[in-house]
Amino acid sequence: MNTNIENAHLLAEKLENNISSVIYGKRDKIKLIIASLLARGHILLDDIPGTGKTMLAKALARSIGADYKRIQFTPDLLPSDICGINFFNMKESEFVFRKGPVFTNILLADEINRTTPRTQSALLECMAESQATIDGVSYPLDDLFFVIATQNPIESQGTFPLPEAQTDRFMMRLSMGYPDHTSEKEILDKHATLSPLESLGEVCTKNDIISASKALDEVNVSDSIKEYILALAEASRSSERIRLGISPRASLALMRAAKGFALISGRDYVIPDDVKKVAIPVMAHRIIPRSTHSLRSSENSQTIIEYLLDSVSVPLS
Repeated sequence: MNTNIENAHLLAEKLENNISSVIYGKRDKIKLIIASLLARGHILLDDIPGTGKTMLAKALARSIGADYKRIQFTPDLLPSDICGINFFNMKESEFVFRKGPVFTNILLADEINRTTPRTQSALLECMAESQATIDGVSYPLDDLFFVIATQNPIESQGTFPLPEAQTDRFMMRLSMGYPDHTSEKEILDKHATLSPLESLGEVCTKNDIISASKALDEVNVSDSIKEYILALAEASRSSERIRLGISPRASLALMRAAKGFALISGRDYVIPDDVKKVAIPVMAHRIIPRSTHSLRSSENSQTIIEYLLDSVSVPLS
């Protein structure tokens, strides 16, 4: 096996096991987040409060030994509050740039749909371009810059729903969901006195993540897998159940996410199951169903993607 692929696989296993020691019963979600991290994508966690979104982001940052910051998005938040500002230093008689919280490694953008489109777009530039622009000057972000944004799908009053152009910038949309009975019992047992994050150790460095991410380029995608991805994309555009299918950028995200899942599985090639594993989190938030009841219904979108996966022929080799 390729040494770089093997190292990335072992790193992903260590991360998964470490995070799973504080986030119980969610290994499938943790795997997808690690795959997205190595594929240089960002995550949108669409879930109700109290399901472990913040703890997951903190656990990831602690496991990597990376810098972590959290922004609580509110209607009065300005772009300068997240990117930074030039302020006049009277002692030095000059303007000095004060960096905002986007200058970090792991950024939790909490309740992103509660801030205005202007501030949302500032974060969008950081995600898409890996830079922040303040007063016409662009500042590069760290080589490891990973956004976990959250939003509450239940409350809509006082929110600014992310337009399709912005949700398309997130590689995956996930929902933590309620824990099963055994996992919730474990939470009651172990979280009763103190936060388990206090004892969570570091299993790698941010440079290890950057190196593992580079191994993604060594994961091969055969022509048959590319044709499978294209078939799924074209099916989403021609389906009578979908008003807006996925874009070419989404097809590329699907391929990169599948490569990320292959990488954490220890393979230097993508198989159809890799595409299937990531198809719903990558595609569901990028389509608009024809349903007049709820154009943004994640459940409806998920059902449609499941239907596409069942209807599109899977390559045999």
